[in-house]
Amino acid sequence: MAKTLARSPLAPEGFPALPVIDGVRFATVQAGVRYQGRTDVMLALLDPGSVVAGVFTRSATRAAPVLDCQRKIGGEAPDGAAILVNSGNANAFTGKNGEEAVGHVTAAVAKATGLPDTRVFTSSTGVIGEPLKHERITAKLDELVEGLDPAGIESAAKAIMTTDTFPKGATAEVDLPQGRVKIAGIAKGSGMIAPDMATMLVYIFTDAKMSRTDLQGMISAINERTFNCITVDSDTSTSDTLLMGATGASGVEVGAQDSAFAEALEGVMLDLAHQVVRDGEGATKFVTIAVTGAESDADARTHALSIANSPLVKTAVAGEDPNWGRIVMAIGKSGAAADRDLLTIRFGDVLVAEKGWVSPSYSEEQGAAKMKQPEIEIGVDLGLGSGAATVWTCDLTHGYISINADYRS
Repeated sequence: MAKTLARSPLAPEGFPALPVIDGVRFATVQAGVRYQGRTDVMLALLDPGSVVAGVFTRSATRAAPVLDCQRKIGGEAPDGAAILVNSGNANAFTGKNGEEAVGHVTAAVAKATGLPDTRVFTSSTGVIGEPLKHERITAKLDELVEGLDPAGIESAAKAIMTTDTFPKGATAEVDLPQGRVKIAGIAKGSGMIAPDMATMLVYIFTDAKMSRTDLQGMISAINERTFNCITVDSDTSTSDTLLMGATGASGVEVGAQDSAFAEALEGVMLDLAHQVVRDGEGATKFVTIAVTGAESDADARTHALSIANSPLVKTAVAGEDPNWGRIVMAIGKSGAAADRDLLTIRFGDVLVAEKGWVSPSYSEEQGAAKMKQPEIEIGVDLGLGSGAATVWTCDLTHGYISINADYRS
């Protein structure tokens, strides 16, 4: 039986009501890959005519399913597609055994669904370095296919969880001049979260009719402003995958020029990204770090991530200690351009420091009051240029240590 973790205090009230996306169906089973007594495999089957695009981790130790997906993602899709995900075992750092396990699973899914192997995408999440018992998955494929349900997306979100304390979903509907389209997405992620693609698993579906080229370009660009701007612990996963399927079932054609659709998709992706941070292992605070006045956007991002990933900053936030000196430290170590005497630091609307020194108007009580809130904004202006970036993170508590110290036990 999987260990049950207390629901994050930053979690939303409940799973959102996600619409049925015509052209895709979902099923889940208990396969016992690692966990007992809970669903741990999900299948999404997309109708003929669907296209699939994706972005993946740039880790040098990418898992076998990631490498397989990367080889396949560029193909067109007259036959539709299948996405199969298991939790409990990442099938990472498993060498030839891992490649063979992916081959067994994709071949079995292809046979069960009538798809070519090239249209089967898999993901695995969980423990690294242990062989995947693929036969436990393939034994359940008939059950999965028989259970396919257009309304099964919430169950799919639950089946892909590992140390997550809540399933994650987001949705949007867009009225375009050519008609209405729907978007629905699910994600998993809680630990081993640092931006180098999308450090988690994410699956998004729309009934819009799109070319694979336009879909790929859209998610690649939006990914940089959403999933690549979050961090929980600065550790990039071996298994990060974001796949998006466009079924075309609405008949509404959407292209790269449709900014309203892109804006709605960005809202879904940012919502899911924020939910991952809110479910950060042991998290009690959701932290927004906005850096302005940098020499470039890239420098601003470097500074923001240096602050967000600093254990000293994150533990100060956990302890509700307005120790702004740790922010100064993180800026100084980042390697990007900074001038001590031009720095401005704020906690929300409270001016903390300016011109290289604490602000005359600042009091420790003001800072402490901001730190007691569940959502905290840290603002830094470098006074050097127009570069800006925003990233999102959480605090670092003893809960993170407890979860990860006995993760495999």
